[in-house]
Parts: sequence; C-alpha cells; structure tokens
Amino acid sequence: MSQALAFANGWNLATTLMVCVVVFLADTGNFGVMPSAEYDGDPSAVVHEFDPFQP
Repeated sequence: MSQALAFANGWNLATTLMVCVVVFLADTGNFGVMPSAEYDGDPSAVVHEFDPFQP
C-alpha cells in the first residue's frame, strides 16, 4: 500500500472505530495500517499514530 493510501486509511479507521491506529513501514517500502493495541512489530517501523481522542 502506498504511503498516501496508508495515511488515508489510518485516519479513516481511527475516526470510524474510535481506536488508536498505527501506520507502519512493512517490507520492501510498503506501508500497513492496524490498531495500535494489536501491533507487536518493531517500534522503529511505526511511521505515524492516529489518536482519535487527541484534539
């Protein structure tokens, strides 16, 4: 997934599900999106975290 698409999906998931979501760098330059509570990968791979409760 491209970075622009990952950020768009991350923001959408965070605001729809009202959970914190991370955008992370996966293999070979691809990006992934998932809820922060479920992410157990390398912390240095996290590019951005969306928090729907932060103003």
